[in-house]
Amino acid sequence: MKILVITGPPYSGKGTQCEVLKNELGFRHISTGDRIRLEKEQKTEFGIIASEYDVKGDLVPDSIMKALLGRIVDENIKEKGIILDGYPRTVSQVDTLIDLLKEKGMLIDQVINIEVPKDELLIRAKKRAETSDRIDDKNPQTHFKRINIFESTTRPAIEYMKPKLNVISIDGSASIEEITE
Repeated sequence: MKILVITGPPYSGKGTQCEVLKNELGFRHISTGDRIRLEKEQKTEFGIIASEYDVKGDLVPDSIMKALLGRIVDENIKEKGIILDGYPRTVSQVDTLIDLLKEKGMLIDQVINIEVPKDELLIRAKKRAETSDRIDDKNPQTHFKRINIFESTTRPAIEYMKPKLNVISIDGSASIEEITE
């Protein structure tokens, strides 16, 4: 099974590009955010724990994410490939993911980092809040918090990945079609 990681700041279009790639490559798109929301809706043990963090815009702790990710990989082991959207988000999660995949005899084939300027991210966040039914999108302070968390935790994780993995960065401020190309 191939493993593709799509990373970038909140509102950068990761989910949109993952859907395009899913259709082009025949891979399974795994949004950790969507999975967390599903677990919360189903009131699973993981969902109850995660809801405390997610509603506030905080990251779910690495130990909890590792358990969920292990379950996700196991559930999709027979797929041609998976696209991880929203994970890893911290330096320690990078190591956790690499170690978890190594234990399963797998590795990350490609990391695609979508770069978008902060002012554009805030415009996109506002648009998504107007069209989304997601409660966590309605609070503008959550938008700032998510972007700041990205800059303080995920940006260093991306830099940490660069010497370890095949990471390419692309400009995510273009049209959907141009970004896909």
